[in-house]
Amino acid sequence: MSAEDISVNDASPADADAEEAFFRHHRPGPNDARAAEMIRVDHAGEYGAVQIYRGQRAVFDALPGKARLSNLLKEMEDGEQHHLAEFDRLIAERGVRPTLFAPVWNVAGFALGAGTALMGEKAAMACTAAVEEVIEKHYAVQAEELDTAADPLAATVRQFRDDELEHKHTAEENGAEDAPAYGLLRAVIQAGCRVAIRLSEKI
Repeated sequence: MSAEDISVNDASPADADAEEAFFRHHRPGPNDARAAEMIRVDHAGEYGAVQIYRGQRAVFDALPGKARLSNLLKEMEDGEQHHLAEFDRLIAERGVRPTLFAPVWNVAGFALGAGTALMGEKAAMACTAAVEEVIEKHYAVQAEELDTAADPLAATVRQFRDDELEHKHTAEENGAEDAPAYGLLRAVIQAGCRVAIRLSEKI
């Protein structure tokens, strides 16, 4: 019998398992180093988001008549805290080094939140909308990349993207686009977010 006469159906189960394992391992998509970058930057982003909301609440909690707004911000902060807890788990589980910029994002996030809150409710909402727009697009790109490797992280990222979109819509419904100099404020905040993403991925 020649080699050409051997059917692919004659392959042993062990051979089939080995072939499946090979293609699963070599599936196009993020390698371990790239996946680690994603977890590191997402962890940093959620950390920064929590600090932004804390900065905003520090201002509005001290002002009369802002209870509704403070409660709304607390709800969104709780969502980001849930995201952060999940990335804390992934950092430990996958042995990923957190970004060295964490102390910087701690201060910068709180300052951004407090600073925009001092500018008024609509500026605070503009900050939320601008940040969440960058993050949801960032998560969308990651989800597509992770899908190609069948990494279970893809489902987490996709769910978190939906949460960020909800926060963005909430901010818009509460006057984000009516903030003074909204276009400029949005552009500056988003530029800062993109710089933070690039730095946190690598360092």
